[in-house]
Amino acid sequence: MHRWTDAAETPADLTPCVVTLGNFDGVHRGHRAVLTALVEAGHRLDLPAVAVTFDPHPVAVLRPDEAPQLITPAEQRDELLADTGLDGLLVLEFTREFAHQSPEEFVRTVFVEGLGARAVVVGRDTRFGYRNSGDVATLVGLGDRYGFEVVALEDVGEGERFSSSTVRRLLAEGDVAGAARILGRPHRVVGTVVHGNHRGRDLGFPTANLSADSLGLVPQEGVYAGWLTRVDRPEADTDRTMPCAISVGTNPTFDTHDRRTVEAYVLDRDDLDLYDETVMVEFTAHIRPTVRFESVDELTAAMTQDVARCRELLTKIVPA
Repeated sequence: MHRWTDAAETPADLTPCVVTLGNFDGVHRGHRAVLTALVEAGHRLDLPAVAVTFDPHPVAVLRPDEAPQLITPAEQRDELLADTGLDGLLVLEFTREFAHQSPEEFVRTVFVEGLGARAVVVGRDTRFGYRNSGDVATLVGLGDRYGFEVVALEDVGEGERFSSSTVRRLLAEGDVAGAARILGRPHRVVGTVVHGNHRGRDLGFPTANLSADSLGLVPQEGVYAGWLTRVDRPEADTDRTMPCAISVGTNPTFDTHDRRTVEAYVLDRDDLDLYDETVMVEFTAHIRPTVRFESVDELTAAMTQDVARCRELLTKIVPA
């Protein structure tokens, strides 16, 4: 997938094309329904499929105090979009000046002049242009004027609308299974393994501690079952993806007031040296909330139970 940042510099082999637009935070099942329809439209018209997105998130520019934490920061989002079969991704810088474009100005400069759109595929709730004043009806009218067709899809959902805001809420509640239902995959955090306080090793559960600059929204504090993947290892490597128990928290038992961290213990493995490796931690089930224990012995007993519960759950789940 080719990625670029200026509609005026669209590669010649990606225009004309079929187009969609959105923030795509999380690249959830609703997003992927639109992207699948886009790719199918591209096959039907024998044209490349291009998505248009924005950086930073528009709310971070227009209402900074309300800016959401991103489920998938740009690097993660772009990788997930590439997996959908897109040929190109145009990432436009979102500024206050950009936000003042009328719906027609945006469509004319980006879709028509920049991309040579022959078809635009969107969800029924799509809004664009100044103060979100453009909708599907606006787009259909502009399509008639500029010569592109519009494909508008109904919401994808099972009793509820699939949305990024719902995923954020579920992760904030620790409901990683609910978030996975909407995402169509387990939620993930990716980062470099760094040295921590080594308490896990001292207790018999050596953990991989993810760096503070890890990518991905960190769920509510608690203990989770999941998977750890060593990103740079070959897919055929049996030690690439392994079941793990995950702790998200600040180690309250030790009264250290540490920053909130993500730590993963690979089940039944004390022989791994993961320092400085990039790993992906995926959350599949919530085990329990974070608790302050009165003694290290109580903590160790609870961790033993946590690991047993993770082992029980993960033997029933095939990693994504």
